This record gives sequence, C-alpha cells and structure tokens, in this order.
Amino acid sequence: MPAEFSASITDIQLESREASGVRWRIALSQTAFRPGDTGVLEATSRSGTRIELSVTQVLADASGDIWHIVEKPLAAGTDVVGRITSSGGTD
Repeated sequence: MPAEFSASITDIQLESREASGVRWRIALSQTAFRPGDTGVLEATSRSGTRIELSVTQVLADASGDIWHIVEKPLAAGTDVVGRITSSGGTD
C-alpha cells in the first residue's frame, strides 16, 4: 500500500446532515484507500492555503465505487494528495 498518492476529485455528494454536522462523500480518480481505512486528503487552494481533510471512513457502494467520507467539501476537479494513516483492511 503506497504511503501517499495523487488524484483528483471526480464527484462529491452530501452523505448526511445531522445536528453534529455535515458529512460529504468524495470519489477520486484513483485511490489507495480501502474500506475500513482512515487518513487525510490534502489540497492547495487558489490562494495557496493548504487544506487538509480527515477521511473518517471509506465505503464501497454496490457498483464498486470507493467513497471517502469527510466533513468539508472540495470541488470536483480539485487535485489532492491522499495519505492513509490507519488501515482497516476489510474487503
């Protein structure tokens, strides 16, 4: 499993909205994350500010698409660097 990888966001959808906050699911052009993993996605804004999103959960849907659950949205097309910090390793 690579320590880090580069990708771009291909899709983002609202996962849930609860009193404790909002969760988003992000699809990437490629990923090293597997269901059960956690980690971070890093991006750089147009102004040069570094943005780091915690990936709190990784899910695979019925069609096999991998979704990265985060608490802040980023726009489709944004380039990110992903890093796995904990491997759950469930298939």
